[in-house]
Amino acid sequence: MPETVFSKIIKREIPAAIIYEDDLALAFRDVNPQAPVHFLVIPKKPLINLADAQDEDQALLGHLLLVANKVAAQEGLKGFRLVTNNGAEAGQTVFHLHIHVLGGRSLNWPPG
Repeated sequence: MPETVFSKIIKREIPAAIIYEDDLALAFRDVNPQAPVHFLVIPKKPLINLADAQDEDQALLGHLLLVANKVAAQEGLKGFRLVTNNGAEAGQTVFHLHIHVLGGRSLNWPPG
């Protein structure tokens, strides 16, 4: 997988407002927030997007959702939305799997 801004954040080569870290995942505030609370949850394992995940990544994917929930609670969110873009056609601009967690206001439906 080519190096991305997220892989550089994992390696601490560029700064980020990190709000959670464990052996498998990292969560940090989005630099272009779309809601009062907007952070990203990423795996430390290099995965381009959800379509690149394999059966062996099942536990990691579940872990990312649990981290999103844990950090949302830490941030005081009672309701929140998770968004994962898969590919350029879906709006993915950083090709390292990431989950957007948005909250802190009423969110409209449908999105996009």
